[in-house]
Amino acid sequence: MTRPRVVIAGAGFAGLTCARALKHAPLDVLLIDRNNYHLFTPLLYQVASALLDPGEVARPVRELVRPLGNVEFRQAEVLGVDMQRRILSTDRGPVPYDYLVLATGSQSDFFGNASLAQHAFGLKELGEGLALRNRVLARVEATQWVAEAERRRMMLTFAIVGGGPTGVEMAGALSELIRHVLKKDYPKLDLSEVRVILVEAAGWLLSTFDPVLREAAKRSLEKKDVEVMLNAKVAQVTEDSISLASGEVISAGTIVWTAGVRASGLGAVLGAKLGRQARVLVDDTLQLPGHPVVFVIGDLAGAVVAGQPLPMLIPVAMQEGRRVAATIKDMAANGGASAFVYKDPGTMATIGRNSAVAQLGRVRLSGFPGWVMWLTVHLVNVVSFRSRILVLINWAWDYLFYDRPIRLIVRADPDHSD
Repeated sequence: MTRPRVVIAGAGFAGLTCARALKHAPLDVLLIDRNNYHLFTPLLYQVASALLDPGEVARPVRELVRPLGNVEFRQAEVLGVDMQRRILSTDRGPVPYDYLVLATGSQSDFFGNASLAQHAFGLKELGEGLALRNRVLARVEATQWVAEAERRRMMLTFAIVGGGPTGVEMAGALSELIRHVLKKDYPKLDLSEVRVILVEAAGWLLSTFDPVLREAAKRSLEKKDVEVMLNAKVAQVTEDSISLASGEVISAGTIVWTAGVRASGLGAVLGAKLGRQARVLVDDTLQLPGHPVVFVIGDLAGAVVAGQPLPMLIPVAMQEGRRVAATIKDMAANGGASAFVYKDPGTMATIGRNSAVAQLGRVRLSGFPGWVMWLTVHLVNVVSFRSRILVLINWAWDYLFYDRPIRLIVRADPDHSD
C-alpha cells in the first residue's frame, strides 16, 4: 500500500523543522529547495564581515536529512501550485502531493525603489553575504592606490540602512573588522577616513525591544565608532552616495540594505489572499483557507494572533513547522487539525565584541551578560555539531587575537554547473 506523500517546499528553518518532526511518521516526505544547503541566517552577517566561512553557517540539506529514513531531498525552483490536481510545479517538473507545506521564506523588500535594488547590497542570501565581504575587502584594498583623500573617504564610508537586529549586528561587526583587524593588514589605513553609518528612518533602533535596551544598543554602537542616524529616511541611492528625504546627501561607497523584507514571490502566484509584506493569510491551524491539505509556515505565512501578524523570526518558523507536522500526522490517522499557539522565547541582538541586548520574557540583559547569552543561544542552535565547533574556534580566535580568518576576496568563475 502506498503511503501518503508530504511535499515540503523550502528547506529553511520552517521546512527543515517540519521534515525532522515527521521522522517517525508512516509518511513519505519530499523536501524541495532551490539551494542544496540550509542557511543559518542569524550568522550571515559574520560571513559578510569576514569572521565565518560559508561552510560554517550553511550545511548541505542531504547531510541534514540523512538520518531521517522517510525524507528525500531534491533541488528545484518552486514555480506554483495546482491545488485542484494536488501538484506542485517546479522547474524540474511536476511533483504530486497528498499534503503540501509551503515554507519558501522571505526576500529583501526595496519598496519599489529601483535605485536601492540596483545599488544596495542585500543581506538575506549566502551569495549576498559573500558579495558584501568581497566589496568591503576590495574597497579597503583599492584605497591603497588612491591619492585623493576625498575619494578615499567615499570608498571607506559604509552605510547600513535599517536599525533592526541585522543592521545593528552588521554595523558593529563591520566597524570592528576595519578598526581591529584590517588596520593591522593595512598600516597606512587612516581610520579618520573610515565611516560606518547606521541609518534608521524611525527615532530609535531595534523597534521590538524595550526602550532601555534600544538606548543601550545605541550607546554600544557609538562606542564602537558607528555613526547612528535616526529619523533618516532614504530617498535615493547611487553607486557612491545616499540621499535622505531631508535633502542631505552622504558620500558612501558601499550601501547595505537591511530595512525591509517581504515574503517570497510564491505567495503572489497562489491566488490566495495576501496580508502585510505579501505574506499568505492562513487559518489558525496554518492551513490555506479552502485547501485543508495545504499548509503555509515560516516567513511566507501571515499567521495572525490577537489581531497582529506574527513576526518573521526563526522561533516562529520552527514552532509552526512542528505544529504542522503534528497536524499532518493526526490527519493521516483520520484526525483533525489543531490551532497553532506561539510561545515567545524572546529576542536578542549583538553589537559586537562584549556587547549585546537580550529580551527574554521579563529578563532584560545588555552589555557583557547579554553578549554571553547571545553567544550561548546561537552556538546551541547552529545546525550541525561540526559547525558549532568551527564557529566556536573562530569566535575564540577573534576574541583573543582580534583576528578574522576569512579575509579572502574570492569571485566565482562563470557557472557551468548545469
